[in-house]
Amino acid sequence: LEEQRARWERKRSRTAKELLETEHKYLEELDLVVTFFVTILKAKGTLKPAVLETIFGPLESIYSASHVLALHLERGNLGPGLENFCQNLELYGHYAENLEQANKILKEQLRKNKSFRRFKKLQEARPQFQGRKLEDLLPLPLQRLHQYKHFLRDLLENTSPDSPEYQKLAKAVKSVSEVSRWVQDIIHKRENSLQLLRIQKLLKGQKIQILTPGRWYIREGWLLVVPSKGEELKRRMFFLFSDIFISTKPCHPLHPLNSNKLACQAVYPLHQCVVDKVFGHTQSQGILFAFQLSFPHKTLLLMSSDQQDIDDWYQSLAAAVR
Repeated sequence: LEEQRARWERKRSRTAKELLETEHKYLEELDLVVTFFVTILKAKGTLKPAVLETIFGPLESIYSASHVLALHLERGNLGPGLENFCQNLELYGHYAENLEQANKILKEQLRKNKSFRRFKKLQEARPQFQGRKLEDLLPLPLQRLHQYKHFLRDLLENTSPDSPEYQKLAKAVKSVSEVSRWVQDIIHKRENSLQLLRIQKLLKGQKIQILTPGRWYIREGWLLVVPSKGEELKRRMFFLFSDIFISTKPCHPLHPLNSNKLACQAVYPLHQCVVDKVFGHTQSQGILFAFQLSFPHKTLLLMSSDQQDIDDWYQSLAAAVR
């Protein structure tokens, strides 16, 4: 038991030391943004207050909270330091919510505002920046949140349940995990919106509205369609979402506007779908692996020579239908 405690203590000390060292590095990086951008821009008035607020969000408050945490860690007050820090964790969630808009307004200002463009270039040329751009530094709080989660879990695992700090650590791990999930959810939704927008732009015309609230992108790819009458297999591009399955075909390569777009052929609602795995082969194409989708008024037999691809499609479709 004594050996176990000594081992815990060594690991815990190592993690606490690493947490403090990385916190100092994180503070130095945040300081570049707060000192050379936020503070000077406020004083100069290069950006309107509302624009400044949108680009940097609650970054100054995040910096202050980390500064206080570092002071506690330096004095070895891990429990009280984390307790105080957890009261400010919501700032990270709000920062994540604001980041997409921040990047958008930053790009807009760099395009329109000549004096801000010049100011940004001058600040980034300072030796402290080591060639980094403002855009590289703005996502730092979200990267740091991910690191906090791992550091705190390690500390908890190497703290005796009898220790007075154990409960405070457990509470901190829970708080950081909750905010981390909140941030991951924001990132996931943003990535999904970008996928929906990309596919909307890929499709010719506006017949189908891809950007629908609550719709999630799952996957896409080429599959062979077996026609109901004995015609040749048709190669089609399919898109799978959480509620619909779309069949498309390429537009004519010589079309003046849509040569690189896809024409939507059919939209199948998944709530009316039954998925079955089948095995088939054709004389001309050798062995092909297939699955069948049954809808009230249509049956779709889809094939591929790649068994893994068919297996993946089958799993994705079965899960989406469920």
